[in-house]
Amino acid sequence: MVLGRTADGLFWMFRYLERSENTARLVGAGLRIALTRSRSGAEEWSSIISTAGATDAFLARHASYEFDGVVEFMLRDRSNPSSVMSLIEAARNNARSVRTALTSEVWEATNETWMSLRNALKTPVTHHGLPEVLSLIRQQSAYVRGALHGTMLRNEMFNFARLGTFLERADNTARILDVKYYVLLPSVVHVGAPIDNVQWETILRSVSAEHAYDWLNEGDPDPAGIARFLILDGRMPRSMAFCCKQILENLRHLEADLPDPAPSLALAQELSDSLRRRDIKDVLEDGLHDFIQEFISKLGKLGGQIETDYQFHA
Repeated sequence: MVLGRTADGLFWMFRYLERSENTARLVGAGLRIALTRSRSGAEEWSSIISTAGATDAFLARHASYEFDGVVEFMLRDRSNPSSVMSLIEAARNNARSVRTALTSEVWEATNETWMSLRNALKTPVTHHGLPEVLSLIRQQSAYVRGALHGTMLRNEMFNFARLGTFLERADNTARILDVKYYVLLPSVVHVGAPIDNVQWETILRSVSAEHAYDWLNEGDPDPAGIARFLILDGRMPRSMAFCCKQILENLRHLEADLPDPAPSLALAQELSDSLRRRDIKDVLEDGLHDFIQEFISKLGKLGGQIETDYQFHA
């Protein structure tokens, strides 16, 4: 078994990389939804900051939710630990600390990602230039993942990297769904109206799922079908169910090296089973927001238990 500090570095390196991409996706979703509204986009940008859990930090620096301030805060502001630039620097620092556990290709991809984004974000991002910058962030994240998949041994180091990725991705998909149904929907009277359908389609695009959804479903997208796809469909690589299954599989590989069963494996099994047994109709009737908040809470506990089980801070 790798040392706890090495596991810690790999786990958080890939959490930070995934979070940087997810931040770009969240900003992209806010931009697209704001463009569907005839009034000011302040509500949409406010919801993006809220979803990122950064409302207090944002309001300490900005008086209102305007495009320039939100994009600056989410992409470039180094005083914001959740900005893309802060996250990429944190990922690179973690990669440097565990460099001997990485192949040269993974390290080079990570370092190139940092250099490319530092250059792209050296000046404020304009409204016109935002889509290109967001696309670059997604591409660079994919570049590092490709190096990981193409060159790393399938051992415990790979498992910790993948655990970080899928924990972060599951959390992100849940939060994007929560933005849609809890914050962005103007009123319950809009459910099923054209604006609601446009927002759901935007959420699909924000997780690169629009084509996959179309392949598996006929007719116009509907909220229940999209929610089912992003929560429960085990074929969709950004669905909550898929991510939980991957977390479980990687923990099973790691447990083979432990003298006793790890509590984190039991938590992961419980979380994966809870999704496998659910029906989307029941989820929506019981309340999507409450369901998602419970899921995020359980996911957070699972992440903490993994850190404890594998002695990240030892």
